[in-house]
Amino acid sequence: MTAATTRLAHANRGTHTDGRSPEQLRELVSHVGAELELAPAEVIIEWAVATFGERFCITSSMGDAVLAHLAAQVAPGIDVVFLDTGYHFAETLGTRDAVAGTLPVTVVTAEPGQTVAEQDVTHGADLYRTDPDLCCELRKVAPLNAALASYDAWATGLRRAETRDRVIAPVVGWDARKQKVKVSPLARWSDDQVERYIADNGVLVNPLVYDGYPSIGCWPCTRRVAPGDDPRSGRWAGTSKTECGIH
Repeated sequence: MTAATTRLAHANRGTHTDGRSPEQLRELVSHVGAELELAPAEVIIEWAVATFGERFCITSSMGDAVLAHLAAQVAPGIDVVFLDTGYHFAETLGTRDAVAGTLPVTVVTAEPGQTVAEQDVTHGADLYRTDPDLCCELRKVAPLNAALASYDAWATGLRRAETRDRVIAPVVGWDARKQKVKVSPLARWSDDQVERYIADNGVLVNPLVYDGYPSIGCWPCTRRVAPGDDPRSGRWAGTSKTECGIH
């Protein structure tokens, strides 16, 4: 099993060749996006690995290890980028450590530019309450942008079944803000497919999922969800906010 390591967002993964220009990447997406739309998740990941090599990674919020498990079968040692916001549940950090210890992947922990205590001094205590958009920008969006600096493409665990806002998530798309290729191998997967894959492969799942948290974010902004409700209704409950800004 490949040893997993934890590094800050600004670290690079070994040596690699210079990436393609944004124009080349955008052109690539325009040609292959439709071709891969109906492809199995493993085939999509195989294409990404073959196309981008070490300039491809996956990201994980550690709600489960489905994407990490799939990618590890295709490319053992692949980078799995995890955003440590400083506000995670202990169970989420434990899932990250379990993934690093049991799967042949390289866990890369990306951290914000300031600790929570430093942010409190700069912006006031509990920024997640007074300005949740800015808090997400500082603790999620900016660190991810920094972590992806040495990659041309990355895979997310986005699924269209999760919310109406994600119905249009392409399997392979172009992220104009990040100027990178965004791959969503699980975009077409249903909840049943995810559960079946977990059961068939003994995939790690964050224990909070079984405690009423189907969508897990930072502890101050995540609540339990009643059975049958929108899985993401526990995120930023009581506000109009539905996304952190990454997607």
